[in-house]
Amino acid sequence: MKKIREKISSKKIRGISDYFNMHRYVQEEAAARKLESEKNIKIAILPSFTANGIKEVLSVKCCELGIFPTFHVGEYSQYFQEILNPDSSLYKFNPDLIIVFIETRTILGEDYLLTGQFSDKQRKDQVDRILTEMQSLIQKIKENSIAKILFHNFEVPQHSPMGIHENKQKFGLIESIERINAMLREAFKNDKQVFIFDYESFCSKVGKQNIVDPKMYYLADLRLNLQYLPNLCDEYFSFIKPLLSCAKKCIVLDLDNTLWGGIIGEDDLEGIKLGPTVQGRPYWDFQKYLFSLFNRGVILAVNSMNNYDEAIKVFREHPYMILKEQHFAAIRINWNDKVSNIRAIAKEINIGLDSIVFIDDDKRNREMVRSAIPEVLVIDLPGDPSLYLKTLMEINDFNTLQITEEDMKRSKLYVSQRKRQTLHKIMADSTSYLKALKMQVIIEEANPFNIPRISQLTQKTNQFNMTTRRYQEEDIKRFTENDNFFITSLQVKDRFGDNGITGLAIVERRSEKWRIDTFLLSCRIIGRRIEEILLGYILKKAKKQKAKILIGEFIPTKKNTPAKDFFKNSRFKLVGKDIEKEIWEYDVNREYGYPDFFDTIERK
Repeated sequence: MKKIREKISSKKIRGISDYFNMHRYVQEEAAARKLESEKNIKIAILPSFTANGIKEVLSVKCCELGIFPTFHVGEYSQYFQEILNPDSSLYKFNPDLIIVFIETRTILGEDYLLTGQFSDKQRKDQVDRILTEMQSLIQKIKENSIAKILFHNFEVPQHSPMGIHENKQKFGLIESIERINAMLREAFKNDKQVFIFDYESFCSKVGKQNIVDPKMYYLADLRLNLQYLPNLCDEYFSFIKPLLSCAKKCIVLDLDNTLWGGIIGEDDLEGIKLGPTVQGRPYWDFQKYLFSLFNRGVILAVNSMNNYDEAIKVFREHPYMILKEQHFAAIRINWNDKVSNIRAIAKEINIGLDSIVFIDDDKRNREMVRSAIPEVLVIDLPGDPSLYLKTLMEINDFNTLQITEEDMKRSKLYVSQRKRQTLHKIMADSTSYLKALKMQVIIEEANPFNIPRISQLTQKTNQFNMTTRRYQEEDIKRFTENDNFFITSLQVKDRFGDNGITGLAIVERRSEKWRIDTFLLSCRIIGRRIEEILLGYILKKAKKQKAKILIGEFIPTKKNTPAKDFFKNSRFKLVGKDIEKEIWEYDVNREYGYPDFFDTIERK
């Protein structure tokens, strides 16, 4: 079977009709079992109007990323009934994502064009009623589903029966919709299951005067011009990618004519374009936004064909250089080809190639990387540097559904990793190096503070992950409420800093037999024997509670080879094996030894 993205990449999309044709093609191929997907997702769409095309466009765009989607699309304007009925087809579908698209005309009804007849009090009462109704719908979904909810806010009308006096009203039409949007945002700001989709912003971006085709609105109640469906679905992917753990971690950057204008080897330090000038500001602003991404946790790396001393001088001496050496987890400034450097960067940082975004102004380099390493996302920088910032802002691959404390520190953690690697090189052997790190391991049970990070680790960690089971926060909370499970997280500190929560285990307690459901370590602490400490803690806990056997599972994937022999090397006994997984067992009463150069702290 062909991978779904390979099948679809040979097809050309020229217009909206091609999405419909491609969707039919994919469905036929899937029915004939000719497609293999990397990931699957179930999406429910609940519109308040005729929503033809959203499913089709979203389906094709999913397939382009190797994702096979299945859909539930609510009947015309039946969203209310589907949400309120706990036995509806919506909940039987058991979606991963529910998109609720209720449009402004729907919530205002005939009053959309007749609002001038209302008093301020009547309009305020109407706003309160709409808010209560929308919040009740969202709450009802939460009661019946653990799916992530993407709830559209409302387009603020351009028209007003009061004309230019609209903004002189105590509580006018435009202000009423703005109030609803603001209150919705506030109501769910801290709700990790609900995300308010900024449809008002989307409409402004594509142009409110174009968002509705008047003829199709009156003919078929289509309230979104078909030509903008691809744009809308692209916005949805800001949520779908992190939901399916498809987010990127690292930007690998060229230097000349990318981070600054000009060629350092020809123009010297004073000649390159960077700073508050007409030619330098595009690069200056580009770096500012990259710095903001760094502070959010996006890893930065350099991949440049240059003389090292000349290029590094810009980082150290140019007065308008925003990004400094300490902001990069890896720096490759040499005359090697870009492909070799990217592979070396991935190895040094210890991340997958599919976690990388490559930005280079040279089209030949981009094509070389795109061809040799298709896993890497290659960004086509426009020829005009004034468009660099806009291009960077449009990349939606760094989104996460929750920004944790570890995310905020991630970039700095990888920079610290360079210091560890320097220490490793001068030590006589690995054991001496590990002792010199002076590591402290903090083991702590799941709690409201670490659950977001625990969930995130299950979704992102691929290499040292025994089962690669993905869990949302709602899943982790259910585990903690079940006495048959316990979850423990693992935080690692050393002489170079705090690595944060970088490991975890989810264990099911089955009387005398305990089963490890999930056992993983972040890639940045692989190789430090931390996994032995975590397993030792589980065995100690099992022995204390009179368990006799600890069961371990290994489910092989393309990426978790580093974890393959962990149970074997830990003296587990292989008791079962098939194509899908291996089953291992360990006698809990058997002594288990692990390194003594850790300072271990256990917290409940």
